[in-house]
Amino acid sequence: MKLCILVVLGALLVIINGMPPISRDYNTHCRCLQVESRIIPPDSLKSIKLVPEGPHCPETEVIAGLANGEKVCLNPRSSWVKKLVQFVLEKQLHQQRGASSKNKA
Repeated sequence: MKLCILVVLGALLVIINGMPPISRDYNTHCRCLQVESRIIPPDSLKSIKLVPEGPHCPETEVIAGLANGEKVCLNPRSSWVKKLVQFVLEKQLHQQRGASSKNKA
């Protein structure tokens, strides 16, 4: 009986130590199960979030926040999404350069 309890406790200890940390930022799977390829009008877009590929998901994910509050996953291979991502990245880079030049002045 004691041996059985020790084996169970040892197994639990191994399982707990082998588990990944749990936090709000840790995600073990892709957020986008389905992606949209249809063109979304620019006035309907409220935000764009890029989630780079990693251990949680093998592909970059593009999540669009719409004006009506809905979130839609966009197909990162679609040509219009590629252009949108490039535009957003260039805009962020331009803003960062502008902010760094203001800090130097």
